[in-house]
Amino acid sequence: MDSGKPPTPRTRRLFLALWPDDGIRGQVAAHASHWLWPPGCVPYAPADWHVTLHFIGDVATERVEAIADSAAVPFQPFELVLDQPTLWSGGLAVLIASEVPMALRALHEQLGDRLRRLDLAADTRPYVPHVTLARHAGAAIPPARVAPVRWQARGFALVVSTGLKVPRYRVIRQYGDGYHPV
Repeated sequence: MDSGKPPTPRTRRLFLALWPDDGIRGQVAAHASHWLWPPGCVPYAPADWHVTLHFIGDVATERVEAIADSAAVPFQPFELVLDQPTLWSGGLAVLIASEVPMALRALHEQLGDRLRRLDLAADTRPYVPHVTLARHAGAAIPPARVAPVRWQARGFALVVSTGLKVPRYRVIRQYGDGYHPV
């Protein structure tokens, strides 16, 4: 019997992230407008901007609820200052935080521990909070001087990749006091 609904996917591609509100998106857009973008560069849409806490990857759909429940950790608000426009190898244009607030470092570590308890891989490389602005941007020219993006983080989100061009991501659970992403 056909219910008219698309079938539920067997896996979901998940990540945990700081998710911006419109004010933060506006600051990032103002920053991005100061870059010189080369032909062929693929800028990320403002709706896709975020700061990844942990990339989880593809997981069985039936595990999503347990992951969402496990990520419910205490959250201490903090300010993240994104102040270093950078080109990474592979042609990624990013805006990096030159300093990682202690509350963010603690959140990252605690979430990593929760993921490992669920037998999920957690990245062991040093954590570099950043917003990806564009790909195929190896010839882009970052601004020499620009106002930093000041992000008052009040929470974070569990996010799923939709597999669509728009919207590319969808928040499936939010955490933190008074956190309501747009």
